[in-house]
Amino acid sequence: MKTFLELPLGIPSPDTFRRVFERINPKEFEQCFRQWVQSLVEKLGVEVVAIDGKTHRGSYNRESKLKALHTVSAWSSEYRLVLGQTKVSSKSNEITAIPALLDILDISGCIITIDAFVFTEIDCRENYCS
Repeated sequence: MKTFLELPLGIPSPDTFRRVFERINPKEFEQCFRQWVQSLVEKLGVEVVAIDGKTHRGSYNRESKLKALHTVSAWSSEYRLVLGQTKVSSKSNEITAIPALLDILDISGCIITIDAFVFTEIDCRENYCS
C-alpha cells in the first residue's frame, strides 16, 4: 500500500479495514464501481474483453451442503483489470450468467472472447454482436 498512499502512521490494522468495509453499502458500492469501470473503458479504450467462469476452491460448505461459489468475470487483458463479475446461480450455469454480465457492462465496440462451448449456447448474433 505504501506505493499507492502516504501512510505516516503505517498500514491500517485488519480491524480498521473490517470496520470500513462493514460501513459500505454494497448496492451503492456496486453502482460506483460500475460507473468507475465504465469511465475506464471509455478513457483507456479497452479493446479486448475476455469472459470466463471460475469455481472458487474451498468456498463450499459440507455441513450446510452449499455448493462452491461460481462466478463469471469480464477481464481486460491489456489493462489487467476485472471490468465486471457476477455470481452464477446455484441452480444455473455460465450460459445464463454471461448475458446478465454483458447487459450490465457497456462494452460495445470491444472484441469479446469466450469459451467455444458457451458461445454456441448464447444467441450472440441477436443481442451482442454487430
